[in-house]
Amino acid sequence: MIYCDILLHLLGKERAVFVTHMKLKKSWLAVVLASVMAVGLTVSAPVAEAASRTKASAKTVVKAKAKAKAPVKAAAKSKVKAKVSAKARVKSAVASRKVASRAVTPRRVASQSRVVRAVPVAAVKVRDLTPVEVNAPALLAGKVATAPSSHMAAASGASGASYGQLYGLHRTNDPLDLKSSAALVMDQDTNEVIFAKNSEAVLPIASLTKLMTAAVIVESRLSMDDMVAITAEDVDTEKNSSSRLMVGSTLTRGELLHLALMSSENRAAHALGRTYPGGMYAFVAAMNNKARVLGMTDTRYVDPTGLNSRNQSSAKDLAVLVKAAYQQPLIRELSTSHEYTARVGARQIQFHNTNSLVRSPSWDIGLQKTGYIVEAGRCLVMQARMAGRKFILVFLDSAGKYSRQADAERVRRWIEMASKRNAMTSIPVSKVTS
Repeated sequence: MIYCDILLHLLGKERAVFVTHMKLKKSWLAVVLASVMAVGLTVSAPVAEAASRTKASAKTVVKAKAKAKAPVKAAAKSKVKAKVSAKARVKSAVASRKVASRAVTPRRVASQSRVVRAVPVAAVKVRDLTPVEVNAPALLAGKVATAPSSHMAAASGASGASYGQLYGLHRTNDPLDLKSSAALVMDQDTNEVIFAKNSEAVLPIASLTKLMTAAVIVESRLSMDDMVAITAEDVDTEKNSSSRLMVGSTLTRGELLHLALMSSENRAAHALGRTYPGGMYAFVAAMNNKARVLGMTDTRYVDPTGLNSRNQSSAKDLAVLVKAAYQQPLIRELSTSHEYTARVGARQIQFHNTNSLVRSPSWDIGLQKTGYIVEAGRCLVMQARMAGRKFILVFLDSAGKYSRQADAERVRRWIEMASKRNAMTSIPVSKVTS
């Protein structure tokens, strides 16, 4: 009974009755378990209520903070949206101004694009490529010297610039966008000039000189089988250029002529002039006499190699020389030869053509000669068949190692494209200047 009173006090009436009922059934184990569970429930109920109250208060705090932050976030988002819309309005205004400027000043924009980028030949309509003659203002004003000048030689040596660059000839624009400051394209059979650029400018011609050297040698009727030795006199003291023909080497005159034309060998060309009847003085005189006979009034020679910058001519004169030299089968053969192996002392040395175009299947070249010294820039003369016609091409003072060949390619594409449209004519009488 005492136990029941205690249960009644601790657990309440209903739970005490339940436990007493269990007692009466003599299930003492159940009574003990029920007592323990009742105590646990009694203790955990207040704890659970306290935890739920704590969670509720925490949620209330979080909601309050969220409500406090909401106006701040809304204000920040509105500011961002305002900035984005402002930027969009600025971009729209700039774009509208650009469109308006293009609509108002198309000529100004077009002129700027022409200055910035060069127009390739393929991008220009063939019908617009009417053959013309262009000349630099300096040439028309008589500011380009027509005789060797020590002043120009000194200026070129000090600056490393060619005569054409010093004269400003490279700034001459032309429809084909050639990199050569002087050029001429002429029909070999009719002498019609279809393209001319500063063609009367007198400039150093470098190893193009060797073409006249070959013409004099061939016309002299000297035996090509005669043995000629390379001596110390043939060593270049003008430009100190190198050579694979060692002093003491002996080759035939024909071999020397071959190497002079194909590989532009300076010692070979000098030896040809040195062994000419009467010596070097007589040989140079013969070169200048041949130029006068051909009517090359802009041309003068001082040596057979072209290393001296006083060897000078114009594109117009050189076209005449190419046409005359083409009449010699030996010059045609040797100048267009791809390679040649010469015995130099105890060695076999292979020489190659300095003009890569002779190996191109796109070209049908009958004669060619290259040249280079600083004063002259890169030079090239050729006779070639294009579009079923024979043409003579002259390029002087080209800027860049491969630009002279690139200029020749531009001319070839232009002629072939124009030929398909029957648009080839000779240059007009009036001159177009730049």
